[in-house]
Amino acid sequence: MENQSSISEFFLRGISESPEQEQLLFGIFLCMYLVTFSGNVLIILAISSDPHLHTPMYFFLANLSFVDIGLTSSTVVKMLANVQSQHHTISYAGCLTQMYFFLMFGDLDSFFLAVMAYDHYVAICHPLQYSTVMSRRVCGLLLALCWVLTHIVALTHTLLMAQLSFCVAGEVPHFFCDITPVLKLSCSDTHINELMVFALGGTVLIVPFICIVISYIHIISAILRVRTSGVGSKAFSTCSSHLCVVCVFYGTLFSTYLCPASVASVKKDIAAAAVYTVVIPMLNPFIYSLRNKDMKGALKKLLSSKRILSSYI
Repeated sequence: MENQSSISEFFLRGISESPEQEQLLFGIFLCMYLVTFSGNVLIILAISSDPHLHTPMYFFLANLSFVDIGLTSSTVVKMLANVQSQHHTISYAGCLTQMYFFLMFGDLDSFFLAVMAYDHYVAICHPLQYSTVMSRRVCGLLLALCWVLTHIVALTHTLLMAQLSFCVAGEVPHFFCDITPVLKLSCSDTHINELMVFALGGTVLIVPFICIVISYIHIISAILRVRTSGVGSKAFSTCSSHLCVVCVFYGTLFSTYLCPASVASVKKDIAAAAVYTVVIPMLNPFIYSLRNKDMKGALKKLLSSKRILSSYI
């Protein structure tokens, strides 16, 4: 598509307008990013190195960790570079690229959480059919479907944005190129873009959330029907980590995108974006490892093997 923009770059406001506060937040965000990156890499390595974790649940957890790395990297790395260089700009092409990856990884987070909820539902409500329903072929198809759908959604928004004209190099009141703040800078008619944001954005948030709710309704019903002592609590503890992540993830997103315009504010949007692009991806490895004996065991084996290997080098 022909580039309709007459500008070459945007100005990103960043995380704070105060230079002193920005330097403080730079250190905090850098530490959080390093923890996020290393924690999710450890989750991926632990799952791939332990044959006992080669199951559908941990297969999707490893993919979720990869997506969390991508989501944080697509937004935070550029922001950290801008603060360090004191040049709060991003090229037009870079802005569209960042928008594409942010939308794709953000939507993948939502889809993977729904797939993981379905996996828990099958494991608890239909344990005898679990190996058939969640076979390797089915898991591969679910993974491919998530990637294809999110790619289509992200590409649609990005291509529609590329058709708009930006007559003045305006300031994006954010620390990355989110779709709504960038739309406000356009001097073109943005009704189609706004309609697609409402339609596609609502779909990729609401549909997975409804699937998660339905899955947990069946899970809770199945647990309540179990009268064997300890079985119900063990089944629910299997889902507790996933449920914690779902509550934080969707609670933040809904408070940001479904909040009335009268309540919304730039600072609130930046804070909410920081939560779901940095805080949640950082917390996920801790939530899944600290509340899961299998993951703790795999991480201990991984770290001990690394220490043994380093002693021989």
